[in-house]
Amino acid sequence: MLRLPNLIRLLAFAVLIAFLTQPQWFEPLLRPLVQQNAPAIYNQGSLLQLTLLHLRTVAIATAGATVVALALAILVTRPSGAEFLPLSRSLVNIGQTFPPVAVLALAVPIFGFGEKPTLIALFLYGLLPIFENALTGLTTLPPAIMEAARGTGMTGRQRLMKVELPLAMPVILAGIRLSVVISLATATIGSTVAARTLGEVIIAGLQSNNLAFVVQGGLIVAVLAVLIHDGLQAAERRLGSRVGR
Repeated sequence: MLRLPNLIRLLAFAVLIAFLTQPQWFEPLLRPLVQQNAPAIYNQGSLLQLTLLHLRTVAIATAGATVVALALAILVTRPSGAEFLPLSRSLVNIGQTFPPVAVLALAVPIFGFGEKPTLIALFLYGLLPIFENALTGLTTLPPAIMEAARGTGMTGRQRLMKVELPLAMPVILAGIRLSVVISLATATIGSTVAARTLGEVIIAGLQSNNLAFVVQGGLIVAVLAVLIHDGLQAAERRLGSRVGR
């Protein structure tokens, strides 16, 4: 039997799918938000297509940030790479030092308009939470387990792949979750440089003074963020229960 929170999430997911595939069903709800004769449903493109493109942009940027941040965390937690910790922290903090709008402004003259500047901004912005969580996960492993792994004759690579990463994965996944949620919201600004994201809907609403468009774009992003956040959090709990963290 489904518990109430799970039932609410399932209902939210069903409503989101219905809105993306059949938005005209919801026109009576949005009609009071627009002026006379103005469209209540976004009519300058497909909401479903924009949502999929938005998710694709976030997925690519997060995957790249995860690979780089995890590689840096592994490097600085090895004896041979410990001296690079300050440098690594400085690198992953670049995205937090420069706001995404500034990154877009710097990237557009080099890479042109479109998806590339947005990917760079999201990649840089997503590095820090993944790196810090991976660093925490790899440096707080139970000493007894690590000693037992060494006692069995495992090489450093074997300990990393079979012991350290599996034990640290719940904490690493928490960093990825935070990065994804941040990127989902931040990706909307990519539409200011011609990237295909849900920001198109919000910008169109602001330009035409159409509150219904703004609400549509904002709500889709918000529901996606909540559902993905809860899904990754459930995965964290499941992994945590398996490894005892």
